Amino acid sequence: MLGYLSSNMLFTKKVPPGGYAIEKEGNLDVMRINYEGNVSVPSIENDPNCMAFAIDKLLEVPSTSRIIFHQRRNYTYDYAQTQMLVEVTNLYNYLVKQKKIIFSGREEAFFSNIRYLVLNLLKSDPLGAFVELRRLLREEKIKFRGERKTIVKQEIEAKIDFLQRFYNSLEKLTLVKLAKPYLDGYVIGDRTLYQKFFRPLISPDFMFTKLMSKIPMHAEEVDYYKLDNHTEVTVFRIPGKLKYLYHILPPEFKLSEDKYELLDLAKNVLAEHKPKEEEFIDPDRMRQTFYNIGADLIHELSEHKGLGLSLREIKELANILVRYTVGFGLIETLLKDKKIQDITINGPIGQTPIFVVHQDYDDCLTNIYPAREDGDGWATKFRLLSGRPLDEANPVLDTELIIPAARARVAIIGSPLNPWGIGYAFRRHRDKPWTLPLFIQNNMLSPLGAGLISFLVDGARTLLIAGTRSSGKTSLLGSTLVEIMRKYRIITVEDTLELPTEALRRLGYNIQPMRVRAALSIAGRGGTGADEGIRTSLRMGDSSLIVGEVRSTEAKALYEAMRVGALANVVAGTIHGDSPYGVFDRVVNDLGVPRTSFKATDIVIIANPIKSSDGLHKWRRVTQITEVRKHWEEDPLREKGFVDLMKYDSKQDFLAPTEDLLNGDSDTLKAIAENVKDWVGNWDAVWDNILLRAKIKEATVGYANKSKDLSLLEAESVIASNDMFHRISGSVREEVGSLDNERIYKEWEDWFKTYMREKKGA
Repeated sequence: MLGYLSSNMLFTKKVPPGGYAIEKEGNLDVMRINYEGNVSVPSIENDPNCMAFAIDKLLEVPSTSRIIFHQRRNYTYDYAQTQMLVEVTNLYNYLVKQKKIIFSGREEAFFSNIRYLVLNLLKSDPLGAFVELRRLLREEKIKFRGERKTIVKQEIEAKIDFLQRFYNSLEKLTLVKLAKPYLDGYVIGDRTLYQKFFRPLISPDFMFTKLMSKIPMHAEEVDYYKLDNHTEVTVFRIPGKLKYLYHILPPEFKLSEDKYELLDLAKNVLAEHKPKEEEFIDPDRMRQTFYNIGADLIHELSEHKGLGLSLREIKELANILVRYTVGFGLIETLLKDKKIQDITINGPIGQTPIFVVHQDYDDCLTNIYPAREDGDGWATKFRLLSGRPLDEANPVLDTELIIPAARARVAIIGSPLNPWGIGYAFRRHRDKPWTLPLFIQNNMLSPLGAGLISFLVDGARTLLIAGTRSSGKTSLLGSTLVEIMRKYRIITVEDTLELPTEALRRLGYNIQPMRVRAALSIAGRGGTGADEGIRTSLRMGDSSLIVGEVRSTEAKALYEAMRVGALANVVAGTIHGDSPYGVFDRVVNDLGVPRTSFKATDIVIIANPIKSSDGLHKWRRVTQITEVRKHWEEDPLREKGFVDLMKYDSKQDFLAPTEDLLNGDSDTLKAIAENVKDWVGNWDAVWDNILLRAKIKEATVGYANKSKDLSLLEAESVIASNDMFHRISGSVREEVGSLDNERIYKEWEDWFKTYMREKKGA
């Protein structure tokens, strides 16, 4: 078992200390240098000897595009940094051929200084060589002006000519150009300035993805928090850049060298057991199996090496090992951060960092540089996990990732659609279902808007939640599921499982998810089509029908479902569109639903991002709740078929009721009232019930903030509150013969206060 070697261990076995090997990546030459046995850490920016050593190697292979030092960890200097060294190498190579000056044999100070500058300082401290050369040039010019002998002046002039050409060549170096603004007061031997331009990406032996652990100079820390006891996140503002830097330091980058070696050995042993396709059917079981094997293996290896690790240390190493074998490495670490909303990885993988969208700092770049090997490995795992193809005939794969700490939607694009290889987009789902009180708390929705949506859901209306990308459509749809009473069955239809069906099942819902073929997949491959899935749902009994996203042929089936009797309960879905008419245009003109069928839509809810005037910030808001009337024939916009019930007021940053809603001019709400004895023909009773629901939602938020117990806004508490609201409403109606809203609220408030105390006591 101890005989297995990692690729890095094989490299160091084949290449002696101080040696190098050239690896081809496409048409690029990558130089891997064995730095084992050296007393200092490989650091071009901090160690002049390391810089000189690298230039000596580049003299042999000047075509090198990237340098990787290996010393337990891998220290990678990217193309831009390597090219700065290549420029110095080429200048050095040119100068040493000027034998007349460099190897003149003359011992006077001038020639000794030149030899020192070229043969020593240029390779180890090119900025120091530039500064020193500038001083020599200045001194020779002073001598020239003070000298009267013609012969001596001619000799000085020749020296000045050489120095000037040398100076001009140095001045053209990219490194010197970048450093020039900072060279005043430069002290030879001070390496601080090099740290601005050379920052290696560091990765342990057992992983390919690299981490820029050093913080950019002049970065301003704006936030710091921990994901767990071992993982630190710091957010920096970088001068001159709009994006913040999301800097993460996971536990695998803080291990001792002995633990690194253990992980590297263990990974290579586990690599012999490649998971079979059937094992991916149950990822949780597979991870547990690998964890158990890994923990035993690490324990055995540590005993063999006499390390005597504690149980806690073995568990920590086993978790890291699972992440870098059957897991997704640092992607999993990022997804543990509940403040991360999106993760994007662009092709060609490895040349740019991972980007994230943070709930507090919007778009950020990270200090993580994924490797091509990881990108390819993830694609293979997602193919197996999803059971869907990802190849030239199917260059798009939509799937989901479920790991112990998070759940995410994954979109992958490959060749030929992506000319740069493979690209990824991860949309992190909230750990728990969204609720209407949470949206009130985040100011996405007003209390009255929440009360109206709650009323519409109980009224079994058809709802389309629309918006642009990243507007919160799916989250808002998920919150409507929480408003459905647990007495009703729910069927969800999705091509990628994003709705919180599993969480709702655990909370006691009678819910059945249906996973259908992705819209971009070839028919006949990868499962049942969405349209057939919707039609199948109609044969599964009386249920609320929730469609994750309406984007293709399922649109006709959905409207068929709406028209043939699915109205026994709420029917809802999401769709792309930035306005009610935009939704109509998409459904009718893009998706081919007959315009008269669109009338089956009762309500369109628009959620869109609202940007700040400087363009640097954005917030998610519900901007319209609009009913679709039924009298129009050709164009609902021209024939006033759209009536706004609520509309976003940008000055107040608030979703406000319209005059139509306040005056009761709503066909949809009247239609709901016609089926309820207490409300038929009584607009005031309908309006009071909407206000009652709004008051309860607002009070929930108020009590949560006052008690500093924000768990009261989560699904478990909101569902309990909704259940109690319905029970109290029923008991009050039975007792007094009508819905006494004041009494219902008072009894609900008394219950909620008791619930809070019991919850706190528990």
